[in-house]
Amino acid sequence: MSFTGENVPPPFTRPRIGLALGSGAARGWAHIGVIRALEAAGVKPDVICGTSIGALVGGVHLAGKLDVLEDWARALTRLKVMGYLDFQMGRGGLISGNRLTDIIARHLGELRIESLSAPFATVATDLVSGHEVWIRDGSLVEALRISISLPGIFSPARREGRWLVDGALINPVPVSVCRALGAHIVIAVNLHSDIIGRARSTEVEIEREGGIDLTAELTQMEAATGRPSRFNSILQRVFGRSADTPSMFAVMVQSLNIMLDRIARSRLAGEPPDVLVLPRLGHIGLLEFERADEAIAEGTNAVQRALPELADAIAVFRGKPIR
Repeated sequence: MSFTGENVPPPFTRPRIGLALGSGAARGWAHIGVIRALEAAGVKPDVICGTSIGALVGGVHLAGKLDVLEDWARALTRLKVMGYLDFQMGRGGLISGNRLTDIIARHLGELRIESLSAPFATVATDLVSGHEVWIRDGSLVEALRISISLPGIFSPARREGRWLVDGALINPVPVSVCRALGAHIVIAVNLHSDIIGRARSTEVEIEREGGIDLTAELTQMEAATGRPSRFNSILQRVFGRSADTPSMFAVMVQSLNIMLDRIARSRLAGEPPDVLVLPRLGHIGLLEFERADEAIAEGTNAVQRALPELADAIAVFRGKPIR
């Protein structure tokens, strides 16, 4: 089959830029700083794909609500964070996630992924088959709820007959998804780059990662909500620091850190991005969502460090027809 000039689509005048926002729980507030810094540098991604907190920030950004998310994140305190976490026992995770879903739905309503300002996808993991699942259509709120389903912490979500959990288990930094959606240049943000190196230093650092002294917060929560003290004591045993051994939650969190670091390294080695943005977030714990100011600032700093590499990547395509 031959093609005439009329049948061949015209080349793009510039490369499509994809932004792969990685997983990392509270460290993911850095993605806000990344997006702001890219905008300031005149870089507007044509495709955004996210895993876990990366999906949340990326989806909210494309919905035009990043200012709202940033204001909310910066206003968080430890007590507010605890208030949003609806703890439960024996239902697939320590946290149901309903309160957070309600907050997201309040601002995004019935918005669908197909209606966003640019192509978007979030990554999930099929809990039964272990397959990687890309969510590219349907309810944005549902997709974001699935994206935060960190195993053991948040309950899994049901979609199209599948139990889905956080895509970080299989693709923590979704470079491959950006490529599949047509990106010529992929900017990847890896939030795990310095986590293990920091925690390796001492056992104290491991405990600091996941051990949380909840005495003051739980006392205030009990007074405000009337929640039984027995339930609070269970939470304290799960999350609280121990005098001689790591707490249950500290072991869980550090195990997740090791797993996500190793998976991210493997995926990035096999599917390297054109530009790798590496925020230095080892000082922020997995659930320290109240430290948004620090994380956002470091996201901005990380982009500044990567701008020369990004300029080089774009220069490769300059003046060449792109299809």
